Amino acid sequence: MSQPYLVKPVHGPVRGTVRPPGSKSLTNRALICAALADGTSELTGVLDSEDTRVMVASLRRLGIEVNHDLAACRMILTGCKGKPAVVNADLWLENSGTSIRFLTAMCASFEGRYRLDGNTRMRERPIRDLVASLGMLGVDITCELGTNCPPVVIQAKGIEGGRTTIAGNLSSQFLSGLMLAAPQTRKGLEIEVMGELVSQPYVDMTMGVMAQFGVTVGMPRHNVYRIPHQTYRGTKYDIEPDASAASYFFALAAITGGEITIEGLSNYALQGDVGFVEALEQMGCDVVNRETSITLMGAPLKGIDIDMNAISDTAQTMAVVALFAEGPTTIRNVGHMRHKETDRIAALCTEIRRLGGRADEHEDGLTIHPGPLTPATISTYNDHRMAMSFALAGLKVPGIQIADPNCTAKTYPNFFQDLEQLCGTSS
Repeated sequence: MSQPYLVKPVHGPVRGTVRPPGSKSLTNRALICAALADGTSELTGVLDSEDTRVMVASLRRLGIEVNHDLAACRMILTGCKGKPAVVNADLWLENSGTSIRFLTAMCASFEGRYRLDGNTRMRERPIRDLVASLGMLGVDITCELGTNCPPVVIQAKGIEGGRTTIAGNLSSQFLSGLMLAAPQTRKGLEIEVMGELVSQPYVDMTMGVMAQFGVTVGMPRHNVYRIPHQTYRGTKYDIEPDASAASYFFALAAITGGEITIEGLSNYALQGDVGFVEALEQMGCDVVNRETSITLMGAPLKGIDIDMNAISDTAQTMAVVALFAEGPTTIRNVGHMRHKETDRIAALCTEIRRLGGRADEHEDGLTIHPGPLTPATISTYNDHRMAMSFALAGLKVPGIQIADPNCTAKTYPNFFQDLEQLCGTSS
C-alpha cells in the first residue's frame, strides 16, 4: 500500500497533447500470438505494467524467449511453434484477468501439466465458464479449490478440436482466450456464444490481432465463431496507445472545458474504448478526428442515459465526469463490471457518496446525480481504474486524495506524472 496522493486542483481549462502508453489489451493479445508463432516477432509500443510483466514472466516460465527493451518499449519474442520447451510449470498472474484467461486456454492446447494462480482477489474471480468450455473439448482441467475460481490445474494433451460453447455474459476474455488458442487445435474449433456477449469490441480486437499474425477468423454466424487449424507467423507489430487510458485525458478536457489531443489514436483504432469520445460528444463536447490523433474540446456538460456494455472499462471515467454535468447520468448494461478487479459498480457508488455526492446503485449499472462535493480520501480497492478516474474529481474539488496511487502500476505506472505534467501541477 502506497502513501495517499493529494490531487492538486487546476484553476482553468487544461490544454495539451499526450500519448498514453501502449494498450494492455493489445499487448497481451500480441504476446500470446507471438509466443505461439513460427518465427520471431518484434512488438513495438508495448506497455510496461504489472499485467504485461506477469504475462511475460509466465511466457518465460514456459521456456519462451522474450527480450524486453524497456526504454524503447519493444519486445522481441521467439515463438515456440505451439510446443513450449517447458511442460511442467506453475504460473503466477497476480490479479491480471486477461493473462490468466488467455494463458489457461493456451496451456490447454499444449502437452504437459500447468497450474495457474494469482492473488487473493484473483481467487475470487470466476473462471468456471472457460474451464467448462475447455472440458467440453476433452481437456483435463479443474479449479483446484472447488470454488470455480483459480487456481486452475491442467493436465494437457493438446486439443483435438470440434465444437464448444461459452457463456457471453460474464467476460469476453473467455471467448478471446479460446479464439487465441483455436488455431493450435488439430482440427480447428467452433465456438458458440450462449446469450448476450459483453464487450464485443474486445472480441473484434482479438480477431484483428490474430490477423496481424497471419491467422484468419471468419465473421461469426448465428453466434458461432469458426477458426480452422492454422499457424501463427512471426511478424513486426506496432501497438496502439491505450484507449482506456486515453479516456482519463479526454475526461480531463471535458470537466475543465479544455482541449486535449491524444496522439497515436484514431476512430479507426482496433480498441473499442475509443468510442468513449462519442459518449462525451453526447454530453456536449466537440471532437476532431484526424488520421493519427483525436482532439476533444470540453463544453458545458449535460447528463445522459447510456449503455456502456461495449466500453465498460471507461464506465468509471464516465461516472466521475457525470459528477460535473447538468442533470443525472445513468450508466446501463455493465453488470459484468462486478466481476472485475473489484465490484466496480458498488465501489463507484461508495466512493461517490464518500465525496458527498449521490449515486443510485442498480443491478446492471448506476445513476449519478451531480451536486456539491467535499474533500475525501478515495479508497481504490486495488483497482487501477478507481484511482485514475477519481483523480479527475480532485482536479476540480480541493482536498481529494487517492489512498493507494501505486495501484495504477497494473496498466499505467506513470499516470500521475503524466497528469501532473499536462495540468502543470508538478511539485
